[in-house]
Amino acid sequence: MTDTAARPEAMLAADGTPLKKSLARALRREKLRALALIAPLLIFVLVTFIAPIAEMLFRSVENQIVSDTLPNTVRALKDWDPETGEIPGEPVFAGLAVDLQTAAELKIHTKLGSRLNYESPGVSSLFRQSGRKVDDIGKEFQKRFVALDPAWKSGETWAGLMGSDDWLEAAQGWSRDQGPEPRFKLRKSAANALPRTGEVYLAFARDVQATGRKAVPAEKPWPVLYTALAQDLSAASPEDIAAIDGPAAPLVQAAAAEADSLASFSYRDAFTGIDKAWDDFSTWEVIKLYSPRYTPAYFLNAVDLELTPHGIEPAPESERIYLKLFWRTLWMSLLITFCCLALGYPVAWLLANLPPSKANLLMILVLLPFWTSLLVRTSAWKILLQQQGVINDLLVWLGLIDDGNRLVMINNQFGTIVAMTHILLPFMILPLYSVMKTIPPAYLRAAKSLGATPWTAFWRVYFPQSVPGIGAGSILVFILAIGYYITPELVGGTQGVFISNRIAYHISTSLNWGLAAALGTILLAAVLILYYAYDKIVGIDNVKLG
Repeated sequence: MTDTAARPEAMLAADGTPLKKSLARALRREKLRALALIAPLLIFVLVTFIAPIAEMLFRSVENQIVSDTLPNTVRALKDWDPETGEIPGEPVFAGLAVDLQTAAELKIHTKLGSRLNYESPGVSSLFRQSGRKVDDIGKEFQKRFVALDPAWKSGETWAGLMGSDDWLEAAQGWSRDQGPEPRFKLRKSAANALPRTGEVYLAFARDVQATGRKAVPAEKPWPVLYTALAQDLSAASPEDIAAIDGPAAPLVQAAAAEADSLASFSYRDAFTGIDKAWDDFSTWEVIKLYSPRYTPAYFLNAVDLELTPHGIEPAPESERIYLKLFWRTLWMSLLITFCCLALGYPVAWLLANLPPSKANLLMILVLLPFWTSLLVRTSAWKILLQQQGVINDLLVWLGLIDDGNRLVMINNQFGTIVAMTHILLPFMILPLYSVMKTIPPAYLRAAKSLGATPWTAFWRVYFPQSVPGIGAGSILVFILAIGYYITPELVGGTQGVFISNRIAYHISTSLNWGLAAALGTILLAAVLILYYAYDKIVGIDNVKLG
């Protein structure tokens, strides 16, 4: 018998293709069709949920503003050892002169000051004041270059020095009627020989083209360009200077011959003349400490620690608030969840066991709070709970309390618990009701017919079947409670606010988004840990909505 005769013939589909291949193709089409159906929801979740969480995680460690705003200063600070106890040398101040002038021209120095001010109060005003006066350094170098040759004052001179031949040719024939100015391109020979000048001029050209007021050659050069050029000429080799081409090459070569006299300048004296804080050792410690592009400082601050030049240390006693707020948020959210369960379970049982006509009326009362604004409900509790409010007035009228000893029920934890329990109660009742509605009443009657008391029948038969609803309602209420900030802000005072109130403060008021992101990340991690613990103890598969 041959191999061909021994091998069974492959089964074919109606179109003649092998059945196995046809089935694989049909299965692939079904998967693609299913993917197309869920693609809109998947994209929506990625854009509105996954992407914001990823952005929050990135912001909690991101610290690029220091190195991006002060690149030359950060590079020079790598050679400075704070252990010496002396402030950095002249090279660091020279880099700061170029960086701070450029940042002031781009109006980003105040953002850097605000970032460092989170770690060392007072740095913000230092950068703001220095940004107003640092141009005096550039103007001093401008005088020196213009004294060598008046052509240095012209924007066309700088464009010819730093712009590539292709860009110069396109820019010369450009008019505003033709649309945007041709995108600036840096001359390679000039960028290699004059690196700091190239970086500054590239920022200058892009800023000019972004505003669109004038062409780059027609715009007045920034004073910082003269500072950067003086530093580059003193550091460049004769070969690098000779390699520079273009229409302004002779001017550069002439200036290079006077490089020593052009670069003679005390940057340290200039900065200490602007503000004495630049001669303060702690200022430079902070800049060096937060010069890396990523930092754990936000997470340390979020757990009442701080990053110092000597390592990680506890925050001052008066500033340790975040761990306290985390614990308060967790236990109050658990307490609110328990209160909602204790109040909502009987209501859900009534809804599930009353006749439909009465159950529908009761359901309307349960859903009625959803028809009212959250702010209105919270404000109503402020009126009810305040010392001159309705509840205190009623208690005084009944003689239960004295008018001089009215209860303090607002601007504390009690007010937060009461208001949030009322607001979140429907979120507990509805999952409980949906599960209880599926429990057959005959089970209880059967238990009683076998001799069980009403309590035993409830506890041994009915309650275990309602546990999935308890789990669903508890998770829903707890997650909602842990992230609430409007109600605690209005009725909690200083004793009843949550960590979410602090997150909102840093996002909208202090603008410390890094710390807000770190606090949010820790809160998210806490919720996930509790969710994992719940899954291990109870089982997430037991959570049902009916």
